[in-house]
Amino acid sequence: MSFLMIEPAQPRLNRSELAVPGSQPQLFEKAAKSAADVIFLDLEDAVAPDDKAQARKNIIQAIGDIDWGRKSLSVRINGLDTHYMYRDVIDIVEQAGENLDTILIPKVGVPADVYMVDCLITQIEEAKGIENRIGLECLIETALGMANVEAIATSSKRLEALHFGVADYAASLRARTTSIGGLNPDYPGDQWHAAITRMTVACRAYGLRPIDGPFGDIKDQDGFIAAAKRAAALGIEGKWAIHPTQIELANDVFTPLEGEVDWARRTLQALKEASEQGKGAVQVDGKMIDAASARMAENVVRKDDAIKEKEK
Repeated sequence: MSFLMIEPAQPRLNRSELAVPGSQPQLFEKAAKSAADVIFLDLEDAVAPDDKAQARKNIIQAIGDIDWGRKSLSVRINGLDTHYMYRDVIDIVEQAGENLDTILIPKVGVPADVYMVDCLITQIEEAKGIENRIGLECLIETALGMANVEAIATSSKRLEALHFGVADYAASLRARTTSIGGLNPDYPGDQWHAAITRMTVACRAYGLRPIDGPFGDIKDQDGFIAAAKRAAALGIEGKWAIHPTQIELANDVFTPLEGEVDWARRTLQALKEASEQGKGAVQVDGKMIDAASARMAENVVRKDDAIKEKEK
């Protein structure tokens, strides 16, 4: 390991993240009762310009009035290139900051974008005496954002996660695509592989959670599952659900299998016993395991423990 040690961000169970438009308050209670790990109440793309002010009021009221249970609660604000953003941050943090976990910043292009929102939140927390420290998350969904993803990952101590916004990213690249998050049959593989990998590496290098964004065809459950499995194989922690039917699909993909958990716990126990005997490696199920195996096993056990804690 490098001598430079990076502190990991606030850990949160983030297998599924349900997007809920702030302009549709009739959906809030249903979202709160869903099986999603994270809810983000949306003020950006899912809300028409004429509805944004009322959507902001809806969200502020819902954050305080609704029992969100063990879910993490986030709000996606409008972009820094709009005149809605500053009022989103000020009103939401001043009036609902004590009960909010994170703010999701869309279309982040440079570290200064994050710095600006961080500065606003910090001033409001100090002025209002808000003790809850609100985290930040960034959507990487433009060519500029991906070109600067490593710098963005180190832009704020509040930063917890980066999300891959495939739709706007495809538009930014002028990429040919058949659906949001789907594959192009003309491309021999997954055309989003390189982007998701780069974002994931930036996250893991600097202690953040990498989260995959939307899959647009809500009727194509097999396509959603395949996309989620590809992301999970790369180290992604979870995926958006833009419809309630996608929640359980994401939870299933990003929940360790019973066999994986069993292997992880037996591996850690075997390595503990080996260490007591002065050995650095040992066999489990006929395979050699060592300290690297322990780190892999610890990841699985931590996630399993977090899932069990939520289900209590």
